[in-house]
Amino acid sequence: MKKIFIFTALFAILPLFLYPDAKTFAKTLDSVDIYEVKQGDSFYEIGMEHGVSEQELKKVNDQTSLETGEKLIVPESITNEDKDLLARLVTAEAKGEPYEGKVEVAAVVLNRVENEQYPDTIKEVIYQERQFEPVENGMINQPATPEAKQAVNEALVEQGQNSDSLNFYNPDIVKSKWHESKTVTAVIGNHVFTK
Repeated sequence: MKKIFIFTALFAILPLFLYPDAKTFAKTLDSVDIYEVKQGDSFYEIGMEHGVSEQELKKVNDQTSLETGEKLIVPESITNEDKDLLARLVTAEAKGEPYEGKVEVAAVVLNRVENEQYPDTIKEVIYQERQFEPVENGMINQPATPEAKQAVNEALVEQGQNSDSLNFYNPDIVKSKWHESKTVTAVIGNHVFTK
């Protein structure tokens, strides 16, 4: 019984050695969730449920396969506020476009955050002057659709795997030599995506 008490006490104070600053330890706990793997789960499905990249899930947990009942660390990828803002942009920019186009619009913003030519946060990318028409005309303030929210989660799950698009436009509406000079990465619905 004494050994159990000693091990419990050591385990309880271990985080203090790893994180001497209590605020840092609390932030670490706040930024992750623990998920118990169910039969048939995949990294993709878990990522979709939590809006986290498959690559990040595998990296954080240092594994490439799952076993039923194991516990996974699910890090926070972006804040709920940023997810909502991005989903509202997708709703406004890709209204009437196929689902894949909505995912690609979200990917453009995420790719810009990672690209040195653009600001470093989702909010800064979206509100960068003269980048997205819905910011200019106020449509960004309309609620996001469920499909746009799902598209944002899918873009997060696939982050770093496929898309390298940094721009998009509708050539039926926008005539621009600048857009036309870029390398086309995809054509989905009415949008041409470029880098």
